[in-house]
Amino acid sequence: MTTTGLPFDDIEAHPQRDAVLGEVHARPFHPLTAPRRLLHFAFMTDAATARADRQALTVFCERQGLPGPGDHAKHHRMTLGDMSLRWEQHSEFTTYTVDVPGDPARPFFPDPRALPTPFTGLPAPGPLLVAVDLHVLPAAAQVDLETVFDPMSLAAAQVVNGDAIAATDFRAVRDGFVRIAVLDMKLDGKAAGALVIRLLEIETYRILALFGLPLAQRLSPSVGAAEQELARISNAMTSTEGLETDNRLLEQLTGLAARTEAEATEAAFRFGASRAYDGIVQQRLQAIKEEPYLAYPTISSFLSRRMAPAMRTCQMLQERQADLSRKLTRAANLLRTRVDVEIERQNRDLLHSMNDRARMQLRLQQTVEGLSVAAISYYVVSLGSYVFKALKDIGWLPVDPGIATALFVPVSILGIAVVVRQIRRRFEKS
Repeated sequence: MTTTGLPFDDIEAHPQRDAVLGEVHARPFHPLTAPRRLLHFAFMTDAATARADRQALTVFCERQGLPGPGDHAKHHRMTLGDMSLRWEQHSEFTTYTVDVPGDPARPFFPDPRALPTPFTGLPAPGPLLVAVDLHVLPAAAQVDLETVFDPMSLAAAQVVNGDAIAATDFRAVRDGFVRIAVLDMKLDGKAAGALVIRLLEIETYRILALFGLPLAQRLSPSVGAAEQELARISNAMTSTEGLETDNRLLEQLTGLAARTEAEATEAAFRFGASRAYDGIVQQRLQAIKEEPYLAYPTISSFLSRRMAPAMRTCQMLQERQADLSRKLTRAANLLRTRVDVEIERQNRDLLHSMNDRARMQLRLQQTVEGLSVAAISYYVVSLGSYVFKALKDIGWLPVDPGIATALFVPVSILGIAVVVRQIRRRFEKS
């Protein structure tokens, strides 16, 4: 039995207690002192590529004589001399952050691809999504922000209560990296490490949040076409009648609803993830405590101006999909009701027709029954006349055979009618 470490050894700990307790410590900040240069990468991964990446990192650590990540670890950090590598695994992406010494005299030099690092032997776990080149520079460094960054896109702010200045233009330069500069005015090591991680997370989650925009742009024409198709079907419902027409419209409406639901299901995860990532970006922006720096827009105002329309586009399209789905459901229910009413009307007409045929069959049966009685009576009376003649010839009949035959006619008709009715009732009961 697993115990809690409390004075009560007979208390069994919940199997997920350790994981929950350790979650807040899963991705700790590490102290950092200027000058440093960090190369941050984010790769899209699924379950299979994430497992392969963990195994590759474990093998790499073993070759370096270092411990590897645990089987369930989401974070791992290794240090080789004055360099370090930080690995983090998330639900749909994996990040690698290489931390090397920086040169305050020449920021962002040399090219990141030319940096000597012992971590170049690690394979990419998936398609590259984010590449960031971040420099932490001392306050004494002479950095012309408008030379390093695009002046038209430059965003800069005092952060952490004025203890540092962060600047970026969110543009990928020729080497493929987005550059971020941090001027350390009076940060301590822990605050610098926390700030750097938050800035890297802002860039990472910014890209992931915007991942929903291409999907929204791709689905928007399809949603518009579906809305027009629904309008056409709704107009046809008001101007046409008949079960065949309603069934054809219902088939078109059902197919349209199926396509709409398929697209909404495809987009639901991506749009939900975009909202979640955007929320994380806003939280990280609040955490760095921005204040204006010179005349430059702050990072939060820059992202708000660029990201907010994209997020609203995703939200609007998802709302259009939900509204279209509700309208399709209502239209389909209305059309099914019309079809059901039409089927009931046809069933009613069919029952009336069956009742008319039953009455006709009854009359025909009654007619045939009367004719049958007459025919059988004719044969019985004919046979009786022969009997009466024979009885007259041998002297047993005191009256004329014709008179006896005439008197026998009503008796035979009545008797045969009674017998036929009894036979019909016996069949009706069975």
